[in-house]
Amino acid sequence: MTNHFKAWKFALLSMAASLALAGCHHNKPINTTGLGIDNAPAAMGPAPTATLTADPLAIDLGQSVVLNWRTTNATSVVIDGIGPVPVNGTQTVSPANSTNFHLLARGDGGSVEANIRVTVRVPTVPTTTAEETSTTADMGSEQVFHQNVQDIFFDYDSSDLRPDAQTNALAAARYLASHPAIRVLIGGFCDDRGSAEYNITLGENRANAARQALISAGVAPGRLRVVSYGKERQFCTEETESCWQQNRRAQFNIDK
Repeated sequence: MTNHFKAWKFALLSMAASLALAGCHHNKPINTTGLGIDNAPAAMGPAPTATLTADPLAIDLGQSVVLNWRTTNATSVVIDGIGPVPVNGTQTVSPANSTNFHLLARGDGGSVEANIRVTVRVPTVPTTTAEETSTTADMGSEQVFHQNVQDIFFDYDSSDLRPDAQTNALAAARYLASHPAIRVLIGGFCDDRGSAEYNITLGENRANAARQALISAGVAPGRLRVVSYGKERQFCTEETESCWQQNRRAQFNIDK
């Protein structure tokens, strides 16, 4: 062989060896360790669910309400104002004002919220006008009432109104006309002479006579109520005419 042929043969053999060595190597995956890249897929669980109810939804101040919650796929549950609670449960609460209860449930699959609002009805103090305040003050004063609505007195064994009784009835009617909110209880009384049964009837007749006098003077019948005490409640216990006269009366009181 000539030197030229030997050189060409050597180059051809070198090229074949290089191709053979290249075919023996396999592709390897890139190692990302230490590069901040997590090769493992994230493990995600099912998403949690949550419901929150209240019974009743509206209460008066001081009453209670029952909260009821149910969750799925939750590992922790918190209700604002209450704190951590079981994943399912009930609890009785007594809110002092209208409250929005907020529940947060967390699990491997994330978190979920639930809300329920409870309305608390707080009583309000009613406002009164100056006229209403004046009327209430008069009704609360027995002294003012009795100064204007004076008792009516009767003769022995009688339920007829005397002239002085008629005058008292007219004065009482004028006062009651200017105080229409006042209702009146009329009690019939007798002295201690005669039987209890007889005096119960006589006391009723006296109370009804006083009632009729007020009605005739313009007082509405619905504002007047009568009761007979007969001789059971004596104002004076002496056996004298002046004492007996005190016991023969129709007495007026505010009917509360």
